Amino acid sequence: MPSKPHKPLAHPRSAYRVWRTISTRWMDNDAYGHVNNVVYYSWFDTAVNAYLIERGALDVANGASIGLVVETHCNYFAPLSFPQTVDVGLRVAHRGTSSVRYEIGIFGADDSAAAQGHFVHVYVDALTRKPAPLSATLVSVLDALL
Repeated sequence: MPSKPHKPLAHPRSAYRVWRTISTRWMDNDAYGHVNNVVYYSWFDTAVNAYLIERGALDVANGASIGLVVETHCNYFAPLSFPQTVDVGLRVAHRGTSSVRYEIGIFGADDSAAAQGHFVHVYVDALTRKPAPLSATLVSVLDALL
């Protein structure tokens, strides 16, 4: 008999290390009156990359390496909709030699996540696209989120 899949639980705000506030936009709502699922992935990307850029760990125009998304996942617990401001929490669950698993929580007014998920980035040489070791600057920035 197959095992029953485990039901994910929404994490509290205290589970995340750093925060970014993002305003929803009119175009984020879908025909059902709530933020469409694809928008959450945009918020994931914004939270991760803005954090790295602001701390000097990612230079998208001239950097030697870039992070490519190789895996994503999201669980949805409560709807969000325009006009609403969301808080995006970020932490690092794992740091390897050339990869990072970022975990992200999306919050409305509640203490529990409305949605949460993860991105796995593999860092590659910007020219060859072959895996590259994480830079010392990136490691330092990531370690603050572990």
